[in-house]
Amino acid sequence: MQQLLYQMEQIIKGQNTNIRLLLTAFLSGGHVLLEGVPGIGKTKMVRTLAELTDGVFHRVQFTPDMMPSDITGSLIFNSREHSFEMVKGPIFANLLLADEINRTPPKTQAALLEAMEERQVTVQGDTYPLPDPFFVVATQNPVEYEGTYPLPEAQLDRFLFKLTVSYPSLESELAILKNHVPFYAENQQEPKSSLSIQRIKELRAALTKVVVEDSIIEYVAQLIRYTREDKRLQLGASPRAGIALLNAAKAWALLDDRSFVTPDDIKIVAVPALRHRLLLTPQMELEGETSDHFIQETLATIPVPR
Repeated sequence: MQQLLYQMEQIIKGQNTNIRLLLTAFLSGGHVLLEGVPGIGKTKMVRTLAELTDGVFHRVQFTPDMMPSDITGSLIFNSREHSFEMVKGPIFANLLLADEINRTPPKTQAALLEAMEERQVTVQGDTYPLPDPFFVVATQNPVEYEGTYPLPEAQLDRFLFKLTVSYPSLESELAILKNHVPFYAENQQEPKSSLSIQRIKELRAALTKVVVEDSIIEYVAQLIRYTREDKRLQLGASPRAGIALLNAAKAWALLDDRSFVTPDDIKIVAVPALRHRLLLTPQMELEGETSDHFIQETLATIPVPR
């Protein structure tokens, strides 16, 4: 995983924290929502991860006229066999890039709900398991809202992290311009070493050995409950959010070559793990309050375990 992290940082400049959080989610079995303006490397980040692993990668460009069957697949009548057979859609992959997910109607967005939570797809009453591992990375543009359909809270809760991809620093942008390779020439470069799917499964199994003390679990519980009791929020974090927070902290610790979770791990993953699960009141939004600021304030309020 350290080698994978290093290789991605050599290709994607100025996004080291987001790359590490992306790999943290991949390792912990969660999904990621990438938000950022066009042209800053969201799709390239995911495509690079796919190139550095040997799993099946599919990319779906979401559009307003897309149907659920375009993602999950459908039953097609086989005239030779005189029976219906399942033609699997692009969702049957180890890594699925759902590009501009908020441009497709809620009916099609809902096709991902069962897949992201239960790792399976139901078509015409029959259930089909998805590949293991199954990792969804969705992207959306925070600026252009014309013709978009905001993701409902139930679907946002399926994402482990919401990562905000910002413009690179001047130093990083200079490196991007100096190392730019035309798209048609990328495939002519030397092949990169890849991480096998079997190895990823082994690393995921190692998460069970990462130690989480009772004081850390209590710390997470207090953090989650605080979001439900504060009057500035219409919607607080769910129990799923607490589980996601713990799993993310364990994966972050493992990436840091540690077999135990510290309070600092919780603080690092808390903002990307909770920012999309909290719903501020209209009054707080008018005052310019953000969920990121609320989470930081909450982390500063709750006593840290020793």
